Amino acid sequence: MPGSELSELSSDATPETDAPLQAGVLQANALRANALQAAASAPDAAPLSGGKSKAMAEAAAGTVFTVIAAISFSHFLNDVMQALLPAIYPMLKDDHALTFTQVGLLTLTFQFTASLLQPVVGIVADRRPLPYSMAVGMGSTLAGLLLLARATSFPFLVLAAALVGLGSSVFHPEASRVARMAAGARPGLAQSLFQVGGNFGSALGPLLAAFIVLPFGQGSIAWFSIVAVLAMVVLFRVGKWYASHVGLLYGKSRKAVAVASQKRIVVAVLVLIGLTFSKAVYTSSLNSYYTFFLIERFDVSIRDSQLRLFVYMVAVVIGTIVGGPLGDRFGRKIVLWGSVLGALPFTIMLPWVNLTWTLVLTALIGVIMASAFPAIVVYAQELLPRGVGMVAGLLYGLSFGVAGLAAAFLGGLADTHGITFVYRLCGWLPIVGLLVVFLPDARPARET
Repeated sequence: MPGSELSELSSDATPETDAPLQAGVLQANALRANALQAAASAPDAAPLSGGKSKAMAEAAAGTVFTVIAAISFSHFLNDVMQALLPAIYPMLKDDHALTFTQVGLLTLTFQFTASLLQPVVGIVADRRPLPYSMAVGMGSTLAGLLLLARATSFPFLVLAAALVGLGSSVFHPEASRVARMAAGARPGLAQSLFQVGGNFGSALGPLLAAFIVLPFGQGSIAWFSIVAVLAMVVLFRVGKWYASHVGLLYGKSRKAVAVASQKRIVVAVLVLIGLTFSKAVYTSSLNSYYTFFLIERFDVSIRDSQLRLFVYMVAVVIGTIVGGPLGDRFGRKIVLWGSVLGALPFTIMLPWVNLTWTLVLTALIGVIMASAFPAIVVYAQELLPRGVGMVAGLLYGLSFGVAGLAAAFLGGLADTHGITFVYRLCGWLPIVGLLVVFLPDARPARET
């Protein structure tokens, strides 16, 4: 049977205090076994590319990389389009005479709509799967791109940002669920591969802005509607696989399963929310204002600042790839210790160093902090195995929502105190990583 790190959650518990935890773990493992057996024997399962019952059995037994690749590619396309907006902030600021506060409000609108529906979509889909919602939601992103290409005033820019964010809000919870369904015994790896597609898309955004949008102007954003249509086609195919493989996640049982005592679940979820908050605020400072920081502090060009932002995005990709497999191998808690608190020395140093060291430190920060999120998501999904969609929606939604609020707040601080002050203040955020001490020890079970 595939090992689950939840089987180790009770390793440090006493029989008197944590009997519910141990019993819950046994129930969770039994549910997983039933789900895999049901999936393997399902007669009407249709995979993404043919071979019905055989592919279903293989999917139940191991990691379905073809599906993970498809959902990761969709995440790549989705985040390419999302990354265009912050990447062209300097151009929009100049062309439309925006203040830093207005730039922050644009990010707030995008992040708020990108987070608003995520927990709702996740909760609804936990009760009734929505296989084709991802393709439908991508239509909102398509409309937002077309409007962004033609927007002539700040209100229209805000509306365009809202539409792009809405598409993302529908996409992430169900896409994360698909990654979980196809993960087999390697949920950390699957979550990393899913997220790294988005990271590649986010990294490509500044390059596309530098070499396409800046030379050809705001109207060239409409060209990316082709990307949205391609994403809709891929997501429709993923939706077909999802619709016929629901047994991989649910099995035949519809009963809720408790995997830990209520107290431990509440404490663990609150800690994970705190870690997500810290990571989201600091990441927002880099995604929204790093180019302005470089321009103001080192007098680099807009294009050079975007190329340096690309280096940071590549570092985020590397960190995401590393984080999930390390969590599968050594446990989520160890990864969280290093990936949040470990960034603290570098974030504190960042506002005080020269241009070369700024590039080096932001790359290190990107690698270290990005390794946290796959571990956070999988840890929470293991704690709440019957709420996979809700967990994904909550954490992705919280990440987007907090980042949006932070962007607006940090934009106001930049207007009043300067952009360098923002990075000196945010440099202390990773100290929140000390909260990891309150998480239950969660090492993956070893196969015998």
